[in-house]
Amino acid sequence: MPQSLAKIYVHLIFSTKNRERAIPDDLRPNLHAYMGGVLRDLGCTAVEINAEPDHVHLLFLLSRTESLSDIVRQVKTGSTNWLKEQRAVLSAFHWQNGYGAFSVSQSAVEEVREYVRNQRDHHRVMTFQEEYRKFLIRYEVGFDERYVWD
Repeated sequence: MPQSLAKIYVHLIFSTKNRERAIPDDLRPNLHAYMGGVLRDLGCTAVEINAEPDHVHLLFLLSRTESLSDIVRQVKTGSTNWLKEQRAVLSAFHWQNGYGAFSVSQSAVEEVREYVRNQRDHHRVMTFQEEYRKFLIRYEVGFDERYVWD
């Protein structure tokens, strides 16, 4: 087959270092746009991005030519630097070291998109840690609680 074709949706989740509530609401739309630009530059297509004060969800189409770990690294590094440039109070901003990445079937894209879009409502009843644990259990990802949080 001479052509390489792929359509892989990824739901990426990561938090701020120590889950600090550091992302100001007024910067969220521009942060989403910045992250979307990083994804685009890497050959990915952003479907939905939503940040809360202590974490972010990105739903995107994975590039055929970039590894997931490289994409995550570049999104985190670029957005960290961008946030630090926005305000002096964010000069010490960092994302957590790890991340969660979960596959999404074509038939579930709209459901996940809506889930990402409605994070604010969702987190009125569930913390980020509860949400993340739920994803790990749902996707049957083995984890050690001692190493999930940093």
